[in-house]
Amino acid sequence: MTDEPTETLLQASSLSKSYPGVQALDDVTLEVYPGEVHALVGENGAGKSTFARLVAGLEPPDGGTMKLQGRFYTPQGKRDAERNGVRIVMQELNLIQTLSVAENIYLHEMPARFGMIDYNEMNASAAEILSEIGLSDIDPGQPVSSLGVGSQQLVEIAAGLSQRCALLILDEPTAALTESETELLFEQIAALQTEGVGIIYISHRMEEIQEIADRITVLRNGKRVATCKADEADIDQVIRWMVGRDFDAVHPPTDREPGEVCLSVRRLTRGSAVREVSFDLRAGEVLGFAGLMGAGRTETMRAIFGADTRDSGEIYLHGAEEPARIKSPRDAVRQGIALLTEDRKEQGLLLPLSVRVNATLANLKKLAFRGGWIPRDQERDAAERLIRLLDIRCRSTEQSAENLSGGNQQKLVIARWIYRNCGILLFDEPTRGIDVGAKFEVYDLLHDLALDGKGIVMVSSDLKELLAVCDRIAVMSAGKLVRIFDRSEWDQESIMAAALSEYRGAGGEARAQ
Repeated sequence: MTDEPTETLLQASSLSKSYPGVQALDDVTLEVYPGEVHALVGENGAGKSTFARLVAGLEPPDGGTMKLQGRFYTPQGKRDAERNGVRIVMQELNLIQTLSVAENIYLHEMPARFGMIDYNEMNASAAEILSEIGLSDIDPGQPVSSLGVGSQQLVEIAAGLSQRCALLILDEPTAALTESETELLFEQIAALQTEGVGIIYISHRMEEIQEIADRITVLRNGKRVATCKADEADIDQVIRWMVGRDFDAVHPPTDREPGEVCLSVRRLTRGSAVREVSFDLRAGEVLGFAGLMGAGRTETMRAIFGADTRDSGEIYLHGAEEPARIKSPRDAVRQGIALLTEDRKEQGLLLPLSVRVNATLANLKKLAFRGGWIPRDQERDAAERLIRLLDIRCRSTEQSAENLSGGNQQKLVIARWIYRNCGILLFDEPTRGIDVGAKFEVYDLLHDLALDGKGIVMVSSDLKELLAVCDRIAVMSAGKLVRIFDRSEWDQESIMAAALSEYRGAGGEARAQ
């Protein structure tokens, strides 16, 4: 949107919403113009997703009013909002895994002929939409369950784009996307803008917001703090608005003194994803793993943890001469190895269960009496100590994990492994999908764990994050660990060159992935 707006698409006035013990949204007023990308930023729990849910008709506000295209707008549900031209693509996947890609895209309006679903037309239409967002290689008839998380996210976006609308809400749409997939999404957003579609864009990625947003609104503790033009925004100021404080030192100081080797991986191999990977991890250090998407970082962590069966290779613990027997995650945990997966919701937490259960789950034997009985009061006391230690923000130990913000969910997973007292911690994308304030808290936590003598491996797609937090950085390329950099010798250019090294052909050009 380049010209000054002449009309308002959405006018939200004094919107409020509360839940038991939480004022999620407090007297928030903002407007969205036709053809505008209006970014909402703030820490997890600031009220961004709550605002989106009210506009999308998923929940009613407690107070305030909305106008859409000049008319009072009080959606009676998601379908009613869609009939009024408002659609939402939510952060959490809402796909039905047993249905096909095309069925998910057209779930509410499947094309019919003579009273029967016209699968040929549906698959053909779905193929066109998928092609527009770079998924032309996906068969519309294949089940969604066969796709990776990134591709599923794009299918979710395709479903949101399948029907034209006046206002589109995108809640963390790029959290699981590669850089190339993100660019395809941005192309679609630009096309929608030219058609006059207004877009509410929720993201933690400030570089994305600067690239595509027209205006930025900052929420903190349920209140609107500021609104500014994106091309005039000072990112440091935006961050201060978000977190309500300055960071004298953005990341922990590097005053750690690594000790003895606690984990040695030798020639670890699993198909073409992990090819003869070898490295040492020392107690008291944070070893970063960098690389492009698909380079084998996650697969390496899963093979070490026993979640995936390795073809060959050995794992040695704490200087032992004999390799450790790790055939399953249970074996790994028993020997003091923990894995925090990149998908905390599907693989890290039991979302419907309480903070208490999730925090103590990895070490119930510590609590159990003979016969397996677990005293509820002791379990609650243990959970409360972990909550205080990690500053997990929750109403009580009985609050369900699914109602925590993303950053607090991540700290809850970490709390579980602290309670188990694992000496080797494999953290796969520990700050993915959490806000900038929560990221700093996780950085501080990793630093404290390293000072306590834990050996930490940190996989991250954010190179600046690795440069700031880690003692050394291992770089993977096409399944190989090609180089390990010490802090004194690294820079972004050399790390990226190493990450690309195994994708180059004989002529020196990067091969297509």
